Amino acid sequence: MISLLRLMSRSPLWLLHGLGALIGWLTWWASPTYRRRFRANVQTAGLAWPLARPAIAHAGRMLAELPWMWLRPKDQPLGQRVRWEDDGLVEAALAQGRGLLLLTPHLGCFEVTAQAYAEIFGARTPITVLFRPARKAWMRALVDGSRERPGLATAPASLAGVRQMLRALRQGQVIGLLPDQVPPEGLGVWAPFFGQPAYTMTLAAKLSQQSGAPILLIWGERLPHGRGYVVRVRPGPQVPADSTPESAATLINQAMEELIRLSPQQYLWGYHRYKSPRGLDLGQGPGAAAGRQES
Repeated sequence: MISLLRLMSRSPLWLLHGLGALIGWLTWWASPTYRRRFRANVQTAGLAWPLARPAIAHAGRMLAELPWMWLRPKDQPLGQRVRWEDDGLVEAALAQGRGLLLLTPHLGCFEVTAQAYAEIFGARTPITVLFRPARKAWMRALVDGSRERPGLATAPASLAGVRQMLRALRQGQVIGLLPDQVPPEGLGVWAPFFGQPAYTMTLAAKLSQQSGAPILLIWGERLPHGRGYVVRVRPGPQVPADSTPESAATLINQAMEELIRLSPQQYLWGYHRYKSPRGLDLGQGPGAAAGRQES
């Protein structure tokens, strides 16, 4: 399996995205449960089906591009594969010296945003991204090392990882989160997401409130035919210091909804967003996964 992933990492992006589109449609036809969840989430969001239908192929592209994201040589930059839109917002936020939270939903290529940030800004202000360690040991060893690049560090989805991120913010550094990821029980609250209660992490709002760091919204939009990505940046919500966990989570969810509506064809509609949370893993080692991302 590792050999196959390394082979894929050397393949051109257009080929990976073409293969990924096929994977996306095969998954769609092979899983009635996936199809029902996908359609139900689109309906809950109140979107017309033609707007969301391309996301079937994009879900496969997300999987197929991961070897290229993780395993390409660390001295091979993204280069001409990525262009920025409104990166001046990042410059302005960093100039405040209070740290910065970059938030993105399961939209487009969320792996590219952290790497693109690290290549441009990481030498000056590093970024730490929250992730959930893989369950299988071989995958964990492969992915953990591959995600860390110059100017880019990772923090496990555990209590130790939360402390690591708070320290980084207090040092004026940058944090990357996917706030529409269902957190473990006890680390979230029920808040509306497209009008339906969804268990929502409180971490993003708490980090901003405790550190004073501003929030920006960011996502990596795939360009057609494997031409690369556009990293788009938007102003984020301002979370009042006296907000309740529920009201703060609602603000974050509303911001995620706005991004998703801008590019519904690249959202991961098959993600089990409305599931009940898992129990909290209090471990602090590299295997202390607080649940698992499902797609």
